[in-house]
Order: sequence, then structure tokens, then C-alpha cells
Amino acid sequence: MKEVVKIVTRKSQLAMWQTNYIEDLLNEAGFETEIIKLDTIGDKILDVAINKIGSKGVFTEELEAALYAGEAHIAVHSAKDMPSSLPDGLELIAFTKREKMHDVLVSDKDIDLTGKLTIGTSSTRRVAMHKRFNPHFNIVDMRGNLQTRIGKMRDGHCDALHLAFAGVHRMGYEDLIKHHFDLSVFTPAVGQGSIAIEASTSLNPELKQKIIEAVNDTDTHACLAAERAFLKKLEGGCSVPVFGLASQNGDQISLRGGIVSLDGQTMIDDEVTGSMSESRELGEKLGDMLISRGGKELLNEIKRGL
Repeated sequence: MKEVVKIVTRKSQLAMWQTNYIEDLLNEAGFETEIIKLDTIGDKILDVAINKIGSKGVFTEELEAALYAGEAHIAVHSAKDMPSSLPDGLELIAFTKREKMHDVLVSDKDIDLTGKLTIGTSSTRRVAMHKRFNPHFNIVDMRGNLQTRIGKMRDGHCDALHLAFAGVHRMGYEDLIKHHFDLSVFTPAVGQGSIAIEASTSLNPELKQKIIEAVNDTDTHACLAAERAFLKKLEGGCSVPVFGLASQNGDQISLRGGIVSLDGQTMIDDEVTGSMSESRELGEKLGDMLISRGGKELLNEIKRGL
């Protein structure tokens, strides 16, 4: 009899796409799978900004409860949704090969980036970056799954949505993309484009290793280890306007990251390069560099303003 891996996930179409992708990888490796679908607090509360809900694990807590209870072996998440520090007893064991990492604008209209567009987004990072680079835009909070947000856009709530390319591509909405943001300007959130696998630290080590072998991309894992170490050093989360992106070239990793104030007026950023084998240390080094340049004070100011 094949071993059954129980997978817990959110119910949204994008979350299910990601879960089905993981399921296929596990099936190819010889596992049978069972999927458990749950709603998270972030799925249930749509009329409050993410940073106002009062929980770091807006999209993860209910899934993590299933891991704690032993109801599931692994949870599937968008890597960019994961807080920099996980609850005790849980760990990220794998990251899938990354989709393109950049942000895009999607719309049914022909849009003029020099005009006074109304842009929908729920990301404080994107809001802050637009205030810095596109202060002529009107930014409105836009919550909900991808299909819900597109529906709100079509109902006239905004002219365009600012989204991650990965989700737009996975849901088949590429024909709506009107602009691709340059990674060197609009650097994405830590982890953007990859799917993360979370498990209990008590998961059977043999099963854990088999899951890692089936799912994990080693180059992506090294890059995200650097990015997440950077985010942790800054004590950041998905509601704080911190950005970070690592790229791998041979046995070297380059990591660029920064912090931008809520009003977009101040940005502290830098870049480091080092060995893949020291990816976490590289992330911590970049975090320390930004802290020494006023990053701690800027983060405190941001947290007071959220």
C-alpha cells in the first residue's frame, strides 16, 4: 500500500492550484494524497486591511492548527505569506522552483501609467512603493481572492490591480496584464513566486525527507533562506513594507533588500553577495547593514503607523 500524505490548504482557486501542483509532485514520487481544505482568518475577514486584523498568521493559523493536531502532514502556502518567524514546533521544509518573481498591473482597460490611475492592492509594500515612484496614482485597498478582486475591478472600484505575476499566470489571466514592473525598481516581497511546504518538527524524519526530495528545489531553497533570514533580522512580516530578492549564479547568491516608509519618502536598501552555503548568514548581514543605516528607527516608525 502506498503511503498517504495528508495536505492542508486554503480553499481559494489559487491555493488549490498550488496544492494540486504539490499533489502531482508527490504522486509522481509514489505517494497517495489526501487534501484538507480550510478557510483562514484572512479569507473570512475581507473588509479589514491585512495589517489591521491583528494576527501575523493571517493566512496560516488555521492550517498550522491542523499540523499541530496531527490532522495533516504538510501545509501548502504561498511563500510570500509566511511570517519571518514560525510558531514553536513548526518548520518550512521545502520550497518549489520559483515562478517569475515580478509584479504586474492587470486591467480590462488600456491604461496610461502617466495618468491618474486608481490602483487596487492590499499590500503595504506596494502602496509605499507607489507613493515613492508613482505619487500621482490613487491607491485603494483591495482584499479577497484573485477572482474577487478582478470582479471588484470590473465593478468600477479601481482601474487596475497590482498583483504578483505568479498568481496571475497560474490562474490564466495573463491576457489582462498591462504592465510588468521592473524587478530592480519594484522589488517583490520575500518569497514571491514560490510555494512553501510547512510541517511539524515531529513529522517522521523518513517521511519528511521523502517529501523534500519530491518537492524541494535546492537553488530556490537557498535563495529563500537568504531572503527569510533578512526578513527575520528586520522582524518583518507580510504587512510591513520590506522587500527582498535573492538570485543565484553558480555557487553565489546576490541578495537585494530594503525598507520603504509608509509615505514612500524614505527608502533604505542595499545588496550583498556571497556563497550559497552561507545563504542565511548573507540575509542576516544585509539586515544588519540596513539596521546600521537607520533601519530600526524606520521600522519602528512604520509599526507605529500601521
